[in-house]
Amino acid sequence: MATMAYASSSAMFSTIHNPMSSHISTRVSKAPFLGFPLSSPTKFSFTSRPSMAPKQKEQRFLTKCQNLPVVPLDQRWMFEGSEPGCPDIWNKTWYPKASDHVNTEKQWYVVDATDKILGRLASTIAIFIRGKDLVTYTPSADMGAFVIVVNAEKVAVSGKKRTQKLYRRHSGRPGGMKVETFDQLQQRIPERIIEHAVRGMLPKGPLGRRLFTHLKVYKGPTHPHEAQKPIDLPLRDKRIHKQL
Repeated sequence: MATMAYASSSAMFSTIHNPMSSHISTRVSKAPFLGFPLSSPTKFSFTSRPSMAPKQKEQRFLTKCQNLPVVPLDQRWMFEGSEPGCPDIWNKTWYPKASDHVNTEKQWYVVDATDKILGRLASTIAIFIRGKDLVTYTPSADMGAFVIVVNAEKVAVSGKKRTQKLYRRHSGRPGGMKVETFDQLQQRIPERIIEHAVRGMLPKGPLGRRLFTHLKVYKGPTHPHEAQKPIDLPLRDKRIHKQL
């Protein structure tokens, strides 16, 4: 009787003081992500330790490149020259090195500015100076060519820009603003007109200042760059020529 009374009192104590024991055991038994199996969920108690499952041996998987044709035969040319270790040749961004844009190896162009519209001619010159016509064009690198402009005094403008287009410069001192029209500047320094137009279409900063040195503007039909063997600048836009 004493034993039964003790057993019943202990069961009553566990029921009274652990009202959530059955709920906890049910919740734990339904959670397989705990990492250990429960042998008897109904007899779970906080004092007993769960039995840990024996650790399984780690399996190591070795991956190696196979010599099987994993791509169609008509596309195997894209993988010629690749190393046998199967390198990731398609996720390597190409960037030009110093040997890819040596100034002594760049192309020289020459263009006659006679009866050429100023803005359209300047935009074409800026494209070739920046190297946008090349497949190796890189915005942050000097990839462009050299451009020679002759007969700068014969460049044309449309509309009333000869008298209405103004060029301003400042001496840096108070009241030192100088203003002159297109016609006045063309008579005084015709080279400055084309230089001003092309400079505004180049990047602002060290790269733009270095690219601006690729432009050579001269008054008259001659220039001192015959040794560079310049070729004619391709003008594909017919609107560059002044409409008579």
